[in-house]
Amino acid sequence: MTARTPRLSRLRRLTPGRGDDGAGRSGRRRGATPKVVALGGGQGLSASLAALRRITGDLTAVVTVADDGGSSGRLREELGVLPPGDLRKALAALCGDDDWGQTWARVIQHRFQSEGDLHGHAVGNLLIVALWEQLGDPVQALDLVGKLLGAQGRVLPMSAVPLELQALVRGHDPARPEDVDTVRGQATVALTPGEVLSVQVVPSDPPAVPEAVAAVLDADWVVLGPGSWFSSVIPHLLVPELLDALMETKARRVLSLNLAPQPGETEGFSPQRHLEVLARHAPKLALDVVLADEAAVPDRESLADAAKRFGAAVELAPVARQDGSPKHDPELLAAAYDRIFRMHGRIGPWR
Repeated sequence: MTARTPRLSRLRRLTPGRGDDGAGRSGRRRGATPKVVALGGGQGLSASLAALRRITGDLTAVVTVADDGGSSGRLREELGVLPPGDLRKALAALCGDDDWGQTWARVIQHRFQSEGDLHGHAVGNLLIVALWEQLGDPVQALDLVGKLLGAQGRVLPMSAVPLELQALVRGHDPARPEDVDTVRGQATVALTPGEVLSVQVVPSDPPAVPEAVAAVLDADWVVLGPGSWFSSVIPHLLVPELLDALMETKARRVLSLNLAPQPGETEGFSPQRHLEVLARHAPKLALDVVLADEAAVPDRESLADAAKRFGAAVELAPVARQDGSPKHDPELLAAAYDRIFRMHGRIGPWR
């Protein structure tokens, strides 16, 4: 038991009861919508949210706050705020498929093109930061943006302070391929030509957003990934209170793997190697299911062995778009999640 456990215990007392009364593991009546929390950042989290909003009406996104590139990096440096970019992308992914939702999704994703200071800034980034300054509360501001957009879920930052990502990288300088250097900044880590060995965040013990911790503790399912492995997925495990919540929650935990290695960050990684580096950063974390695209797993036995170390079963499903791009199809991914929730859960069916 860690020194942070008492605080988590207090948060658990603030969440609804989770005793199993025969109606299911959370005590909810059969037919209730599952509470799902999705953790990640960037396009990977957006793909997961676009799928999950199709199968649950109780969805919370917990988003990384280590981005230091582009519009987010400029706003972070100039104003000292949390980087809004990944939060904006999550909100856009939660917009409905009707005219209102899709119009607002396009608006907040719109980037100005100019020769001046506004060039490259996303409308949604400016809106989010403006509300942060008006309200002085990041969570309240994001809830208000979500209400404006008609978002089908809630978006929360994982930490209350902007984080710096640092990585140990072998061969970051191609002229010194065997040297290990400390590389700083999410944008630099994501594009390194070297081999990322490990990552950490600065500060090393960042405060978690209480609402994010409470959401994980009260969830029926927690989904981690897909996304940039070292810069969007693993950082959630480096926020101590959030990691404690992930280990203590009664929710079932799904790890959703990427469709292909990412140039630079995970170049040459097999599906099982993704699990191996995850285990190095959070050796006590348990999982229930590892989801992978069936066409992206050349060695199913090795992936199954790697998943067993987490106590997890492997589910293979066609979740990629049919155009050959390494992107998830939201309908296929939704079907895979829905099947996992039904097969591995004890509180379904929900529809």
